[in-house]
Amino acid sequence: MDSIIPSGHIGVKTIRVSADMTATKFGSGLVDVFATPAMIAFMETTALHSISSFLTETLTSVGTEVNIKHLRASPVGRDLRCESKVIEVNGKKIVFEVAVFDEDVLVGHGTHTRYVVDKEKFMLKL
Repeated sequence: MDSIIPSGHIGVKTIRVSADMTATKFGSGLVDVFATPAMIAFMETTALHSISSFLTETLTSVGTEVNIKHLRASPVGRDLRCESKVIEVNGKKIVFEVAVFDEDVLVGHGTHTRYVVDKEKFMLKL
């Protein structure tokens, strides 16, 4: 597959932390702050949506790897911004640098890898 996803492409998404996104709700902790699993999902969603316009209706991307550090707690009600940047394109493999910010303060960062797949063929393999 010749990729049409440009290296350096940036995606941005924002959310407001809700009670459903807390460590208590996820079971990953005992405090009502933005959960690490929620942050990872936010990063993956941002990356997914950032490249979706480059893919045909029959294609999507699936997440396969995350290497993330969660640096700062964010309480319910805070507005967070995630930025994803394509740093490597190798055939179907797309690697992103991802970061979440609370205003200008870094909440978490790392890398995330996705692979472009044909939706139908992918589901048939399960």
